[in-house]
Formats: sequence, C-alpha cells, structure tokens
Amino acid sequence: MIYKKLVFITVIFISLLCTSKSVAQNKVTGVVTENNGLPIPGVSVILKGTSIGVSTDFDGKYTLSEGVNQNSVIVFSYIGFKTQEILVKGQSVINVDFQEDTSVLDEVVIVGYGSQLKKDITGSVSTIDSDSFESRPNTQVGSLLQGQSAGVQVISGSGKPSGGFSVRIRGTNSINASSEPLYVVDGVPTTDTRSINPSDIDTITVLKDASSAAIYGAQGANGVVLITTKRGTTSKPKVSLDIYSGVSQVWNTLPVLNGEQYRDLMTEMGLSTDWDNFTARTDWQEEIFQNGFSQNYQASVSGKTEGTSYFISGGHLTQEGAVRTSEIERSNFKINIDQDINDWLKVGTRIAYTSYKDVDINDNNNVNQGGVLLGALTTPSIIGVYNEAGMFTSNPFQNWENPLASTDGLDREYNNNRFLGNIYLEAKFLENFKYKFNYGIDNSNGVFDSFLDPFRTGFGAAIGGQGINNTDKKSYYIVENTLSYNNSFNKHTVEALVGSVTQKFTFENSSIQTRNFASASVTTPNGGSEIFDASAWKSERANASFLSRVNYSFDDKYLLTANFRADGSSVFGPNKRWGYFPSFSLGWRVSNEKFINKDGLINDLKLRAGWGLVGNDNINAYSYLGRVGSGANYPFGGVTQPGTFPGSIENLTLKWEESEQTNIGFDLSMLNNRLSVTADAYIKKTNDLLLNAPLPTTSGFDNAIRNIGEIQNKGIELALNTVNINSDNFSWNTGFNISFNRNEVVSLVGQELLQGGITGGRGEASLVREGEPLGTLYGYIFGGVDPASGNAYYIDNQGNSTFNPTPEDRTIIGDANPDFYYGITNTLNYKGFGLFVFLQGSQGNDMLNVTRIETEGMIDPKNQSTAVLDRWIQPGDITDIPRASFGNSDNSRVSTRFIEDASYLRFKTITLSYDLPKNLIEKLGITALKIYGTGENIFTITDYSGFDPEVNAFGGSNTVQGIDFGTYPQTRNLIFGINATF
Repeated sequence: MIYKKLVFITVIFISLLCTSKSVAQNKVTGVVTENNGLPIPGVSVILKGTSIGVSTDFDGKYTLSEGVNQNSVIVFSYIGFKTQEILVKGQSVINVDFQEDTSVLDEVVIVGYGSQLKKDITGSVSTIDSDSFESRPNTQVGSLLQGQSAGVQVISGSGKPSGGFSVRIRGTNSINASSEPLYVVDGVPTTDTRSINPSDIDTITVLKDASSAAIYGAQGANGVVLITTKRGTTSKPKVSLDIYSGVSQVWNTLPVLNGEQYRDLMTEMGLSTDWDNFTARTDWQEEIFQNGFSQNYQASVSGKTEGTSYFISGGHLTQEGAVRTSEIERSNFKINIDQDINDWLKVGTRIAYTSYKDVDINDNNNVNQGGVLLGALTTPSIIGVYNEAGMFTSNPFQNWENPLASTDGLDREYNNNRFLGNIYLEAKFLENFKYKFNYGIDNSNGVFDSFLDPFRTGFGAAIGGQGINNTDKKSYYIVENTLSYNNSFNKHTVEALVGSVTQKFTFENSSIQTRNFASASVTTPNGGSEIFDASAWKSERANASFLSRVNYSFDDKYLLTANFRADGSSVFGPNKRWGYFPSFSLGWRVSNEKFINKDGLINDLKLRAGWGLVGNDNINAYSYLGRVGSGANYPFGGVTQPGTFPGSIENLTLKWEESEQTNIGFDLSMLNNRLSVTADAYIKKTNDLLLNAPLPTTSGFDNAIRNIGEIQNKGIELALNTVNINSDNFSWNTGFNISFNRNEVVSLVGQELLQGGITGGRGEASLVREGEPLGTLYGYIFGGVDPASGNAYYIDNQGNSTFNPTPEDRTIIGDANPDFYYGITNTLNYKGFGLFVFLQGSQGNDMLNVTRIETEGMIDPKNQSTAVLDRWIQPGDITDIPRASFGNSDNSRVSTRFIEDASYLRFKTITLSYDLPKNLIEKLGITALKIYGTGENIFTITDYSGFDPEVNAFGGSNTVQGIDFGTYPQTRNLIFGINATF
C-alpha cells in the first residue's frame, strides 16, 4: 500500500515537473525597429498584467529574463507608434517592427514641460499641426493661428508688412499689463514672434485654460502658445525646397473730390487763391498704392541615423508692401540636433539666427503729422508731387506736404539681429525617472536709422535735416531643471514632475538725434552740427520659480491633472514678491465605460472640468520703487546744473494680477472618427489689476500703479471637424470653429478711464467703465442735420436735441468686441490635385471710422470724401451731411454718425495645388514635387465703408479698440510657388 502511494506521488511529481518545464522559459530577446529598419531606443517592453519590464537600449535591443513563460504576452509601446502585444508561445527571439500611430486619440500633444497623449488631456488645449498651415504660404506666426483655433482671436492692427499681430486667448485680461500670450519656442519663452520662420514650425499648441497654463504660473495669465520646430524623422536624408513669388495690392480705394469739386468746397468755406496756378490732377491714392512684390526661398535637410536626429534650414524672405516704400526682409538659419549618447543619456540643441529688416509706414496720423494714407485722401489733386524748386508740394492753403514727403523724403530703416536657442540634457535613471536640464537664451540687437531730407521736405528744410539713430539690446536667459517620474502598473498610470526655473531679462537703449545737416550725402547723426536730443538707459528684471505637476490615470477612464507653481518676480514689492498658482483638472472617458456600446456611433467621449489660478507680471521693471527722474536742471550761481526729481511714488505692497479660471468641456468622436467635436465653456476673472490709479494731489503725484479692479471674461467655444468623403481618389475634410466671449469690467473702484484721443481736439473715444466691456466706444448721439441752419444736432442725456452738447451728454455709442468670431476650412484632394479654402470672419463688432471724421468734417483746407457732395448748402436742404464750417468741429464730433458695423467674412486663403505623379518625378531624382497658386484676401463681404474692416489704429491696445484712422489696410495677395522634396 505504501509502495503504491510512493509510486503515485512520484508520477504526480514527474508530471508536475514536466508541466513546469513546458511552461517555464528562461528569456526572450529581440530588436525593435521602426518601419524603415532604424532601431528605436527607449521602447517600453513589459509583461502584460505585471510590473516586469525593460526598455530597449541604444541599438533597439532588449532582453526579458524574469517571469517569462509560453503563455506570456509582451507589450511593446512607444509614443508615436502603435502599441503591439505579442504572445510568446515558446519563442526565444521576438523582433518587432513599429508602425507610426495615426490614431487621433493616440496623437502626442506637446504641453508645458512635457507631452501627453491627446486622449489623456484634461485641460482646454488645441493643436495646430503642420498639415494645417503647410496648405498655404505664411510669413508670420500670427497668420498660422488666425481662424484655426476656437477661443484664439488674432487682431491685425494693420496690413503693412512690418505690422505684427495681437493675439487674445479668451478675451482681454488686463488694462495696463500685457494681454498677449506667452510664446514658448522649443522651451524658450519669448514675446517677439515676427522673426520666427513659419517654415521651421512643426506644431503649435495653445494652452487656453488655467489648468493647462498654470504650469507657467506668472506668465500664463493670457494663455500659452507652445511652438515646436521640426526635427529629422527619416533614416534617409530628406531635402526640401520651397520657393514662391507673389504680388499684393489694396483691395479697396475710397472716392475723394476731384479738382473742381475741391475748388467749389474751398470757395464755399471762404478760401480763395489763384486757381490758375493749380492745374495738376494727381490721384494720390494711385501715387502711394502700388503692386507689392514678395519672394520667399526656404531650404532644409533633415534625417535620423544612429541615434542622431537633425534638421537644418535656411531661408530668405523679401516683401514689398502695397503702400509705397513699405517693406520687410528676413533671413533665417535654423539647426536642430538630438543625439542619443547611450540608452540613458540624450543631449540636443535648438538654434535659430534671424536677420530682420523693415521699413515702416506712418499711418494712423493725419496729413499734417505725416500720415501717408490720410494724406492720400486729404491732399487735393490740384498739386503735383514736386514744385519748381524740387521740393514736395504742399496744400495751397497750409504747409501740409503731400504724402510722398513721408514715403520718399524720409529715409528710415530698422535692422535687428536675433539669436534664439537652447541646449538640453536628458538622463534616465532608476527605470522610471528622468532628469532634464535646459538652458535657453534669446538675444537681439536692433538699430533704427532715420534721415529727414533737408532740401526736399518742408520741415527738413526748416530744421536743416534730421538724423536719428536708436539702438536697443535685449538679453534673456532661462535655466530649467526638472525631474519626472513615469510609471504604469495594473490599471494605474502616474506621471509626476518637479522643477525649478530661473529667468533674467536685460534691456538697454540709447538714442541720439541731430539737426542742421550741410548736405544729404552723410545721413548718419554725425553729419548734423546740432545735437538736439540724446538719451540712454538700462533696466533688468528677474524671475525665480518652482513647479510641480501630477498626471494620474486609472483604467484609461478616470483622469486627473494637478499643477502648482510658485513664482517670485523682481517687479513687485519685497513683501508681495511671491505668487502661488495652483490648478487641477479632471477627465472622464465615458466611452470606455461598459455601458457604452463599442460598436455604436460613439468612438470616444471625454468629459473635462478644470480650475486654476495664473498670474501676470507684465509691467515695467522697478514698478514698485519710488523712482528718481532726471532732466530737472537747476541754476546755481548763474550756471545750470543737472538735477533730479521724484519720478514715482513707492508701493511696497504691489503684487501680481491673478486670473482665476473655471473650464468645463467635452471631446467627442463619432462615426468611425469621421466626426469630432470639442466644446468648452469658461469663466475667467482677473483680480488685483495692475492699474495706474489717481492719487490725492496732496501726495505730490497724479497717479501710481496699484492693485485695484477686476475684469471678467466668459464664453463658449466650439470646434467641429468632419471627414466628409474619404475614398481612394477623392477626399474632403472640413473644419469649423466659433467663439463667443463676453468681456466686462467688474470693478474699477468707482473710477472711469477715458482714452483714445481723436484728432482735432474732439476728445477721447474709448471708455473704461464698470459694467461695460473693454473696447467700449464713447461719444455723442448724432440726431441729424437741421434743415434751416445746416448744423448737426445731437441728443443730450435728457433725450432732447441740442446744437451744443456738453461732455456730460456723451454716452456709449458702440462696442468693438465681436458677438462671435469664426473660421472655416475645407481641404479637398483628387488624384494629385488639392484645394484648400479658408474663410475667417467676425460678427457684431463696431468701428469708429475716424477716417470719415477727417474726410467729411469740412473744417480746414483738406480734401474730402465724395460723401460731402451731399452736404447742406442752403436752407431747406434735407441731408445727413452738415454744412462746411471752417475752423469749427462741432458738426463732426465723435458720435454715432461715424460708428459703423465692421463685421466681415473674408476668403482668407484659397490654394490650388498639384502633386506631380511619382513615376514622372522619380526619373528626376525627386521624391515629391508640388506646384501651387494661392490667393489671400481675395474676396471680403462687409458693409464697412473704410479701406478695410480688419484694422485698429491703436494696435494691440487692451482698452482702445475698433478705431480706424487712416490705417494701413489688409492687402489682396496672389502667390505662385513650388515645393520639392528630394
């Protein structure tokens, strides 16, 4: 009996041993490559359902020797590639060839100090990739953003080549401090985007809400724009060449009085001269407007071999504007290198050098201040360009020179050289940890030179010419140290980040102006015998920061992101120098719940909610200090001695503006990912505004910067993308976004601010008042024209008509903020042909057309618009154009008469392209060849009567918006180009 038991136990033991041997396996090895055979280091190789795993080494090799059996499933994952799961089944060598992941949900999105899969993002983030802006030629970063992202409003102050863009992310957030977003280019923060080459950009990510931007703390109050430049991605070197040329012209001109009509008006106003001496008939708009010409040459080479990724590019752009003498010229050089030293250490650099030059145009001024566009409208046609003495002609009744005196009689040029770059080091250790060091700089040197001709211009002759040299130097550096942890176990995924940041800004400026030049041969200031003005100054500011973030995901369904940043800024008082900016956001991927049918209409549904605080310190350095002014010279003993005076009052409690923002939204993908919708609603409150507030006169100062007031923005954003048709020969995709934002000044401590002075002493046209939005237009209510006297009458604050309204009768007459703004894109492809149509518009925004005040006022000898042909001339005339009234602006006050609806829908870009067949171009050694033609601003639908509705005389002002004062218009452009890849 015992013997039988022993035999039975022995048999069982041997069976178990055999079974164990059939399951156990010592190890699995292999190599992971991408689809072109290049090894991939850093790939995660994990036994499914365990925490056992390794990463591939520098050569893409791995070895798994713990816990492997024939039933094990190995999971291979790497950002940007499709995750693969492979059953071992006794294999000892498993090689994996990765394919790029084109899934929208697995798209990698750059966020602050790192990246996330799109499906895991819980904040309000939008991405614009290279496919979105390579469909059209671009010269500025702002044009890449316009109309492409919900909640991002790009404001074009003017259409001149040197004119920049102002970007507002979810409204204007401040009164005195900047409302521009923070731009971060490859990890280096900056505020200057004009010299960035759009051809080098790979992706743009916009962090819109506080929960996503709070990682940038003090600099994130206005949102953050992350710009990532291109890198090498292919093992075979890739050479790209992009060349285009184009012409531009103004799309709209304004009718003005001819010579006879001008003579009649002047006679009616009591002005007379010998009209026989003024027989010219000059079309001044034709003189200053021209067919502008642009050329752009861009070349790059990129690749990725043996752990080295490289991208090198160079380019040159020249653009002559549609207004005489306006131009820009830009040369760019870019080099990006990433080098894997081994399987745990990586280094890299991003370097950009830009040489930039522009010649600006004097717009937003009337003719007697050198304004070119208003000069073209108000200079009478009865004079020619030059008089007999070779000088620029002037108005017959005033010494107001014609507009060519400003374009051709004044040499002016701005040159800037900029170096923007960084170096970084990444070290992986203890399997799940990574340390990163980043050092970046942004240094620029600018020189502005101007010379006013002493012989051809009237003012130049009066002062003997004028030479100006102004130099500015800006230096910036940033040092970042971050430590991150990333791990996945069971159903949990954790990513944590801590770090420190040090930044310093230095500004220098010097200027000299001389007069009395002996000739026009030497145009630099040393040619003048009199030093008229000279100045020089320096300033600096610094920031120190500590940051942290945690991203957590459970079961790929429940998401959490929490940020905290502490910032110290030298611009604030020692007692309030540090600000603390927390944020958090939650996400719920409802589509991963069991109650959602996986085979139904919904592919992905994620609900998001977030809250956070961000700060704003964009004010002048030393703002909290009681500063000393110079130039108050005093006589001592009959000799003038240099003196100083108190320049500002001290405020040691000056601190941050703080923006608190709450955001809720959802991301929905349906119908096999053919339809995707993103919607957000937000409330953003900015407290403790950095505002120049009035002080009691007993203090000795009129005002001082203080923390008072509150501004609120609230709105709704919607973005919709559809794949309408996707067949072998034909595809059609549509993108649509629309944004509604309501701005309100909640508190201003009882005060009101009037800003935006209008020509002719007509007062300010912009009001900042509690309960109203920034950009509120202010003036009188125009009642009409009295048929008996021809004078304009207005409606006072009691509802009665009056010819002599008082300042107290002024009221709100318009709102420069749109009800909504939107963008629509359509991309169609058919057998190599491509059509890209981009429409952009704004609805419900008012414009104060100050150009009309100048051209319909009839108060001086300026030429006028043809609208004045309908003016009141004699008693009984019924018209809405008052009589001419020399020297009296009562009939042309800032009023509802000059308020217009500036809504527009603009065909921003239409591009038709053709990709030549591969079997044809491969014989030439070319990988791809595309030819294209682009029309920009081809057609505009608007009721606005000015040159262009997309302008603002006060540029990117927070408070003064919606004013057109002879502003350089947007131009219509026609571009032809070729893009080749070798």
